[in-house]
Amino acid sequence: MKQDPPESFLKGVIKSFGLVFGDIGTSPIYTLTVIFALTPPTPANIMGILSLVFWTMTILVSAEYAWLAMSLGRKGEGGTIVLKEILARLMKPGRQIAFVGFLSYVGVSLLLGDGVITPAISILSAVEGMILIPGLEQLRQETMILIAAAIAVVLFIFQYKGTDKVAGAFGPIMVVWFSALTLSGLVSIAAHPELVKAASPWYAAQFFKENGFAAFFVLSEVILCATGGEALYADMGHLGRKPIVRAWCIAFCALIINYFGQGAYVLSHGTGKNLLFGMVQWEAPVLYVPFLILTIMATIIASQALISGVFSVIYQGINTRIMPLLKVDYTSTHLKSQIYIGAVNWSLLLAVVFIMLVFRKSENLAAAYGLAVTGTMTITGIMMTKIFSHTKKKWKVPFALLVTVVDLAFFVACLNKIPHGGYWSIILATIPFLTILIWTYGQRALYRALKPLDLETFLLSYEQIYARGINIPGTALFFIKEIPVIPPYLVHNVIRSNIIYERNILVSILRTDEPFGVRYKMIEGIGTGLDAFEIRAGYMEVVDIEKLFQKHGIREKVIFYGIEDIVTNNPVWRIFGVIKKLTPNFVQFYKLPAGKLQGSVTRVEM
Repeated sequence: MKQDPPESFLKGVIKSFGLVFGDIGTSPIYTLTVIFALTPPTPANIMGILSLVFWTMTILVSAEYAWLAMSLGRKGEGGTIVLKEILARLMKPGRQIAFVGFLSYVGVSLLLGDGVITPAISILSAVEGMILIPGLEQLRQETMILIAAAIAVVLFIFQYKGTDKVAGAFGPIMVVWFSALTLSGLVSIAAHPELVKAASPWYAAQFFKENGFAAFFVLSEVILCATGGEALYADMGHLGRKPIVRAWCIAFCALIINYFGQGAYVLSHGTGKNLLFGMVQWEAPVLYVPFLILTIMATIIASQALISGVFSVIYQGINTRIMPLLKVDYTSTHLKSQIYIGAVNWSLLLAVVFIMLVFRKSENLAAAYGLAVTGTMTITGIMMTKIFSHTKKKWKVPFALLVTVVDLAFFVACLNKIPHGGYWSIILATIPFLTILIWTYGQRALYRALKPLDLETFLLSYEQIYARGINIPGTALFFIKEIPVIPPYLVHNVIRSNIIYERNILVSILRTDEPFGVRYKMIEGIGTGLDAFEIRAGYMEVVDIEKLFQKHGIREKVIFYGIEDIVTNNPVWRIFGVIKKLTPNFVQFYKLPAGKLQGSVTRVEM
């Protein structure tokens, strides 16, 4: 087997730290602080909690994502939409496919909802560490919220430049962060080396035995240690499986050492305002301020990684037609994944600042955190189990099933968070979920209402009009969904208005269930002076249509496309109509030359 050169091995691991492990890497800032605010820090409880943290990260991150999920992908891509596309190929059309589609919509929506809470809790928890700096003990919570909001605003303002511009610095900073976590953890563990025994599941079992039903609800806080674990699979397309898995082995050790170190600190000093910050201040007071600055940088990187992930998920959603078209800017000439979606960026910023103002403290935010993550993990588990049962990897089904059961236990435990702020997770996920449902069902209803014409019927009238010889010089392009189906706007333009050019080309763009790859073909002679140009592109592929036209010697004079004016009394279809008006149309999305565009309006009753 070919070995990776040391440089590429090291480069891949460092990049993974910067782009993938920001979220889970900043979990030690708040996880044990939140848990021990609710659980008495007795020696038995400390051992039990540390054991739960160890096995939660082992089962939900190492087993579910690093091993099982990352063995599934499409051309190296991962994520909920990829699982949906894999299942769509393996299963026969019917109710099961519809259920899988519904699950993927819920999974995507939960992930997008998580994209609001993660930056809020990460930045706010880091800024709160300022109160341990001598002289700043009386710093008001309002001031800290203002500082956190200002950091968020600056972070979102610079999104348009693209993460590619600063990605080089992310990895090394996170390497320093994980090194600091390891070092501070080891220093603290030295005082209580016996805590290493907590790696045994026996202590977790004892914790459940002694605390009974109350221990089950502690899981809703323990899950905080695994938040961001889903990024291993979702970001697989950026770096590949190997570098992420290798980097996870190092990150896992660093995180466990730090959690155990925090446990040792609690055993010696009891609980305080923030365990990680308290532990570092106790170990090296001189290094506390540099560590706090490093923490804020790490939380910014964690937030950045999640924002980039949200852009990728939205882009996948647009290309698989489950989400409305949005204006997309490409921020890198060599990295396809580097995109910027303005509407999503500013919506996220408003939501993040709003959530900071609503919850005020990171410990309050922890009450809302976890529900979306466990929901996403459970859906991933269900979909993986389905996929393995339909492939040659059936031996993985029991493992996937076990992981799904654990996911479900965590999800049920997190349901008790709903009255304490968890309902915000549901509200935040409901917005994209309803948008997806209205858009997907609206598109189908609109297609039925448009009553398109079949190609053969269209050609009968077309040939008669073309034969008259009163044709406009030059080439016209007509955008359609698929070649055998002629939309009403084309019928109106050509048959009713007699707008026929010397050369007419029907252009269709079909998205495949593969992430990348572009195939195209020219179908000549469909009719006299009528050709078709079909493009088949992967759902994450950035397509430069003008370049493809030039390759085939197409010099268009005008580009026609259809616009639907929706008339309806149905409130749901009214919302659909508003979404269509607010979002760019098909040709604007593909950045075609504005001077050549001609929109043709069709009035549709729904």
